Formats: sequence, structure tokens, C-alpha cells
Amino acid sequence: MTDHTGGPSSRYGHAIADELAFANDVNRAMRGTLALVLAGGRGSRLLDLTDKESKPAVPFGGKYRIVDFPLSNCINSGLRRICVLTQYKAHTLIHHIQRGWGFFRAEVGEFVELWPAQQQTASAAWYQGTADAVYQNIEQIRAHGADHILVLAGDHVYRQDYSKMMASHLRAHADVSVACIEVPRMDATAFGVVDVDDNDTITGFLEKPADPPSIPGQPDKAFASMGIYLFNADFLVSVLEEDARDPNSSRDFGKNILPALLGRARMVAHRFQESCVYPPHANDEPYWRDVGTVDAYWAANLDLVAVTPDLDLYDPAWPIWTHMVQRPGAKFVFDEDDRRGMAVDSVLSAGCIVSGGAVRGSLLFHDVRVNSYSSVDQCVLLPEVDIGRHVRLSKAVVAAGVRIPAGLVVGEDPEEDARRFVHTKGGVTLITQDMLDRLED
Repeated sequence: MTDHTGGPSSRYGHAIADELAFANDVNRAMRGTLALVLAGGRGSRLLDLTDKESKPAVPFGGKYRIVDFPLSNCINSGLRRICVLTQYKAHTLIHHIQRGWGFFRAEVGEFVELWPAQQQTASAAWYQGTADAVYQNIEQIRAHGADHILVLAGDHVYRQDYSKMMASHLRAHADVSVACIEVPRMDATAFGVVDVDDNDTITGFLEKPADPPSIPGQPDKAFASMGIYLFNADFLVSVLEEDARDPNSSRDFGKNILPALLGRARMVAHRFQESCVYPPHANDEPYWRDVGTVDAYWAANLDLVAVTPDLDLYDPAWPIWTHMVQRPGAKFVFDEDDRRGMAVDSVLSAGCIVSGGAVRGSLLFHDVRVNSYSSVDQCVLLPEVDIGRHVRLSKAVVAAGVRIPAGLVVGEDPEEDARRFVHTKGGVTLITQDMLDRLED
């Protein structure tokens, strides 16, 4: 019942109306946002995995590529205007975007555009940093007439509702919002760290500090920057043009652009836990992974074989989209005492054939074959790997297309593994076809 006297019912009705009006503002802002996915990095810490393709194009999770995660976050958040900026060995990435992300309707203003590096400035240089990648495309950005620009790293694995980040950006009347994740304070020495006041206003940026500042009220936690920035569009254009005139700048958002804005602009930290998409079994730990090393890549993939993985890829409310090869279902053959085709505690993708071998605690991408009398344990096998007979393979990452010769043993002698392949500090062995070919020379 409406209360015309201004009592509680009236105030409640006004509050609902205000919330609805704000929700409309957020929806309108999202429709006017241009997302820029920075996908040009090599990811050199992944070693031989990025010899032939950029880090965002590296396969992940059995059927995806890393870039599918920020792109899917855009779609699920309601963003339909997306540009993917490429540079290093972009052929695989470009093909993946063309094949898997061509379902947008241009006639209603939806698109995923590919923006390869084109040496568009007077210096005729390739992208010099994250900010320069955006600055070199400033004319295209202007042409799209966006109100907001969402800058995303194309090489992290996470699920985030960017509309919730937009809501906090609008509420804070910010010029720029920086997505931040809470990490143990001393672990933050490996990240770019954001210092904030009691209202989450940003007061400092520190790159891999030896003594990271804590979050107010949380002395054992620090804010690590996730490389996700939401800018008011006109403001971004002006600061990029200013940075381009600075001969001493390294053209990077975290190192140059944002630190230079301290005290000059309204910058706020957006807490990732407020926009993270939690699985039904959430334990209040937001999931975000920079799978930038072989050890981190191996661990993040194998987490998916757990009974309850930290990353829920089975959530129909927040699907991860990708290009899928058309293959038959996984197949297991032979059921004899000395050779039994089987897999337990594992994820196997389409086209896999386990022919008399045993797979345990492993993740197999499409078209992997495990032949008779072989065992695969705690391994990540990329597409089209073939495991020969009588192979014993444990705690390994095997690159796409590798043919493991019969009788090879990996994962039992660390010194021998290090002599033949790449053996990491975490005890993971990385195997590529080039490494195997050198053994035969």
C-alpha cells in the first residue's frame, strides 16, 4: 500500500525506484562500453609453450584457449563491443577468434574486432607497452564513440561480472577503476600492488615491492592489481595523449599511466570479490590465475580434475565460449589383465582414445591417444599428443602434436628429465617435439 505521508512505505518505494534507475544507468553504461583485450604478449615464462603462439592463445582446460576467459566474461556481463589487440605470433590467436567468435550481429552493433599491431604512430614502432597498445589505436577508439573503455589482460583465467565493476565505478564517480584481488601481504612482492585509503581510493602504485602496503583493516592482506582497468573514455584519451609526449615513459598502465594520475584524478580500487562469479560450492575465495609459468599452468589445469575444482567450468549460468573441433566422444578400448584402457580422476576431451593404457589424475585435450601398456599420471597433454607403447609419464606437460616414443620414462629421475627436457623448480617436466628430435640427433 502506498503511504502518501512520507512514512516508511513511501521511503521504501523511493529506494526501489532509485535502485531501478541506477540499474538502468549501469545497463546503459555497459552498452556504451568498448572492451579492449590486450592479447599481444608472448608469455616468455611459459618457455617453449609460447615458441609458436602468444600466451593468450595457449590451450587451457581441455578445450579452451586462455583468451576465451576474458572474452566470455564480456559476453556474460552484457558487453558486445570487443576489440582484441594482437602482436606476438598472432596467427593461431587470429584463427581462433575468427572461427570461435564470429557469432556476433554487426547490424545491431555487436562485434569482436581484431586489431593487429600496425606501427600506427609517427615512430613506426611496434607496441611498446600496454598503454602504447591502446594509444596506437586511439583513432579507432574515437570512431567507436564509447563512453567507457574497459582494458583487459588477455592472458588470465578467471570469471568476472564486469557489470558489477561498472556499478561500483559509477557509484564512486571515478575517472578510472582498477580491479584488485586480495593476496597474502608477503605474496604480493610478486605483483603490482595498489595502496588505498579507508574508502578504497588509490593512493599509491608499487611494482613488486619488498614490503607491500596492507589493506586498511587487514594487516595480513595486500591488493594486487589484476591488469583490469575501467576508464571514462574521454579521460583515457587525454591521459594517453599526455603520456605519448613524455620521452621517459615506458608506455605502461601500471608503471606510468596510473602512478602519474595520483592526486590528479579520481582513482578507486574495485574489490574483485564483489564481481567474481562464484561457483555454487564457493568458499569465499575468488578464483583468478595468472598461468604464466609452467608450474602454474600445470597446477591450474590439474585443479580441474578434482572432485570440486576451484574453477567451475560446468556452470550453465556462466559458460565459457570457445571454438570447438568436431570430434567423436572419448573412447576406451581393451579390457584385459595386462592392458586395460581406463581413466580415473581425469578430464578427457573429444577425440581421445585410450587404447589399453591407464590415465590417472590427468587432463587430456582433444585427439590425444594413449597406447597399450602405457601409464599417464598427473599430466597435461595438449591436442594431438600420441603416447607410444610401454611409456611411463608422470607430472609432465606435453606440447601439442608431440609423439612420445615407445618405452620413454619421464617423472622418475629428475636429473635425467632435466638433461633431456625442461624440468621446473616445481618438479614438472615440459616436453616438446623439438626436444625429442634433439635426443635422436
